[in-house]
Amino acid sequence: MAKKRNRNQNPQPFLPEEDVNSVASTKKRSKASKQYQNPEKMISVGMSSKILKEALIQQKEIHEEAEGPNSNKNAFVFEEEDRNKRKVEEDEDDIDEFAGFNDAQSQFGNYEEEIDEDEERLLEAFLSKDAGPQQTLADLIIKKIKENDANLSSETRPLPKLDESFIKLYKGVGEFLSKYTAGKMPKAFKHIPSTQMWEDVLYLTEPEKWSPNAMFQATRIFASNLSAKKAERFYKLVLLPRIRDDIRKNKKLHFSLFQALKKSLYKPAAFNKGILFPLCKSGTCNLREAVIVGSILQKVSIPMLHSSVALLKLAEMEYCGITSYFIKLLLEKKYGLPYRVVDAIFAHFMRFYDEPRIMPVIWHQSLLAFVQRYKNELLKEDKDDLRILLKQQKHRLVTPEIVRELDSSRNRGEKEDDPMLISNPVSVINKTIEEDSAEEVDCSVASSDC
Repeated sequence: MAKKRNRNQNPQPFLPEEDVNSVASTKKRSKASKQYQNPEKMISVGMSSKILKEALIQQKEIHEEAEGPNSNKNAFVFEEEDRNKRKVEEDEDDIDEFAGFNDAQSQFGNYEEEIDEDEERLLEAFLSKDAGPQQTLADLIIKKIKENDANLSSETRPLPKLDESFIKLYKGVGEFLSKYTAGKMPKAFKHIPSTQMWEDVLYLTEPEKWSPNAMFQATRIFASNLSAKKAERFYKLVLLPRIRDDIRKNKKLHFSLFQALKKSLYKPAAFNKGILFPLCKSGTCNLREAVIVGSILQKVSIPMLHSSVALLKLAEMEYCGITSYFIKLLLEKKYGLPYRVVDAIFAHFMRFYDEPRIMPVIWHQSLLAFVQRYKNELLKEDKDDLRILLKQQKHRLVTPEIVRELDSSRNRGEKEDDPMLISNPVSVINKTIEEDSAEEVDCSVASSDC
């Protein structure tokens, strides 16, 4: 066994006891006293979410640059997610972040003018000469106030029976809207759609004096927050009179008002009942107004159900010349219409068999559009009747095209897989038409409740 080595030990301590105590005491004395920092202000939730979003976007950009062309799929997914999130945020914040329209935009309407003077003169022969001025919201409210109080003077603008502070508040809102160009809308105005007497409150703001940008913002608010019936009232009594006045004065439509008209199609049923049908029923709609409103129908996608009901109502309406223009635009959208609507349009054209006046070109063009799209859904007897009609109502360029379309078509029911025979929304359209008729009766009895 090997010998154990002895450990060498130092008999003296490394430091004397006095030095050890002195070192310990100096450490205690030199230790800095604790200092508490002042608490910093917390970042708001909105600011922190924005910071996180920006950081996420930057991180994605770095990730895409690092991966190069192989990251297209991931980038597409990220873009879709961002687009969906941004859409939700824009729907919530777009009303408060409106930056206004510039002068260049406001000078030109986003439509193409197709006004023919000769065609306009022919259409004037079908306009109503006895039609009175269009009713506005102010006319309706003033009439209602005067019915309740016959002692009111006709010189001053009467006020509804509301609280004085309430009246003063919304009069101030009206003054603000008359000068509005961009920025946030007053919170008091946003609450109007939720009030019970919203028409009286809206009357206090004097909508006829709003700026075009204010009208656009108001349409956005009311189209989003009002029911279809109330939105119809707003379109008919506020938006439509303002649009027609602007076209009449300036021979064109302000860009903001054009965008408001486009935004009103957010509720297609309200647009049809509040703008399209009243415009045709007025009997005073000229070709310029029809072209501007029709450009909205051309550019915006409309559900087939609402287009079918609109075509049926226009076909049954009293003819005013402009009706043919809107029928042509809706037919050119090439919907699969049910037989009830096709038969109604056919009956509409057959009404002019004994018409002594010269039909405008737009009437012949609408008939051509109808035959081109729905010639295979017509009965053999209907086509024979149309050929007789074309002998009475002729156009040297359009009529030969219509005859050629009729000759090169099959009759209804000749093909077994006819898509028109499939059970489609016919029952839904019939139910919608019946509901519309019932609503019109209710509106005629109590118009203020519609």
